[in-house]
Amino acid sequence: MNLIEVYIQEVTRRLPEKGRADIALELRSTIEDMLPDDYSEEDVKAALEKLGNPAALASGYRDQPMHLIGPRYFDVYVSLLKMILPIAAVVSLISMIAKYVIGYSGEEAIVNVVLTIMGEGIWKVIEVGIQTFFWLTLVFALIERMDKGKDQQPLSASLKKWTPDDLKNITYIPKKKAIKKCEVFGSLMWTAIWATLYFYANHLTGIYKGDGNHLELVIPAFNQEVLFQYWPFVLVVIVLEITLALYKLIKGQWTKKIAIFNT
Repeated sequence: MNLIEVYIQEVTRRLPEKGRADIALELRSTIEDMLPDDYSEEDVKAALEKLGNPAALASGYRDQPMHLIGPRYFDVYVSLLKMILPIAAVVSLISMIAKYVIGYSGEEAIVNVVLTIMGEGIWKVIEVGIQTFFWLTLVFALIERMDKGKDQQPLSASLKKWTPDDLKNITYIPKKKAIKKCEVFGSLMWTAIWATLYFYANHLTGIYKGDGNHLELVIPAFNQEVLFQYWPFVLVVIVLEITLALYKLIKGQWTKKIAIFNT
């Protein structure tokens, strides 16, 4: 096996068809210049090792990158993905729950509705996650290929070259004070669950009977008219909880104000 020919083949097969012949001649000439007159297989291996991996060498001949998202935009891409995914998931869940709540007629046991919402909610989050991941990745892949600059230094959050001044805009968050995004997501879900329990207590909590395939509420545990006497207070609490969750998401760490608000 001719190692030189195989190496040239491995480089050129990764390049556009129209330029392969010229690059193959140039590469063959370069390799021959690196070899002594009476070269051995070890000399060839040493020369090819200096040239490096065929994929890396081919990347240098191409005008476009051989990766989907390179180091220049990768950090910005991941940061946006982490920020957008939870928001998209929460918005999709709230919209789906609102659709069921508005369209609920009272004929079907709400336990069955809740189970349906839980099942559809899981698939909705997966669907939204896939869609968000796909479109955001596609946008950054296009940006990567439209950027003709040779500078591959990673960009900062402002989409500019990083400087030490960027550190002034970043708040240091100790690990013990950090608020995880899953905590914010969980608090929003809990608000949605208990709010649903409050406004539909007479359809949800009580004694059920069923045949294994269908559950029917026989005796409700709460008087909905009595519960509705407190709806202004409950509505204020719901708004405050949603505001607190969004405030946690923005700040990203526990502060004295957030702790007082939370209490």
